[in-house]
Amino acid sequence: MTDQTQHSSSIPPQAVPPPGVPPVVKEKPDSLVEMIKTIIYAVLLALFIRSIAFEPFNIPSGSMLPNLLVGDYLFVSKYSYGYSRYSFPFGAAPIQGRWWPGGEAGGPARGTIVVFRLPTNPSIDYVKRVIGMPGDRVQVINGRLFINGEKVEREYVDTYNAMGGYGEQQVLKRYVEMLPGGVKHDIIELSDEEPLDNTPVYTVPAGHYFMMGDNRDNSADSRVMQQVGFVPAENVLGPARWRFFSINDEFHIYQPWTWVNGVRWDRLIGSVQ
Repeated sequence: MTDQTQHSSSIPPQAVPPPGVPPVVKEKPDSLVEMIKTIIYAVLLALFIRSIAFEPFNIPSGSMLPNLLVGDYLFVSKYSYGYSRYSFPFGAAPIQGRWWPGGEAGGPARGTIVVFRLPTNPSIDYVKRVIGMPGDRVQVINGRLFINGEKVEREYVDTYNAMGGYGEQQVLKRYVEMLPGGVKHDIIELSDEEPLDNTPVYTVPAGHYFMMGDNRDNSADSRVMQQVGFVPAENVLGPARWRFFSINDEFHIYQPWTWVNGVRWDRLIGSVQ
């Protein structure tokens, strides 16, 4: 009895507010509000990173075969060439022309794969290779590329199997093309007698670039003036730097049993050239 009395007397009495003063009630955080705040912060952070650092893009067509496959996912470096209004969501940034804060301030080099906003419809992103620099004269004659009157050398490698525009299998020719300046890259083509294999001379205006796809006979690029044409520097979002994921047509996100065979495991991580 004595022990129980001593134990109970050690408990401090409950604080009782004076008469007329309401008791203090601790507010519990609203979990829904906190969750909404977290989501907003995450979205803002993602937009910030996409605008100034890296933005993911996926390859929807075969115009850059054999170097980029349909289903490849890339990171584009947004800071490499500085920023324009197209670097930001909805093109809403109040930037005239292009702001070059450093880095590769001269803009893309010849032979670089870049992502850009389509000049005729800036809501659409295209990925192509820079072929013509400002002031260059670009022409295709009988399937051969000429830059400033000089034929660009190419070397036959082997054949390349690809899917045609109507789902048919095509056997294409694969070459290594050597651009002025020493950049080498693979190209493929069906023949030297396709619709875009003979063009007029294109003189690239100042502040613009001439873009071409590596799949030369299956690419809507700067050769198609009414659709693409010369690409202004401000439309270039940045170089395609890294490939981080790749899926084939067997992959379906809602069918987990397709994930193993639908992922191109050998193309998960790699540089873009």
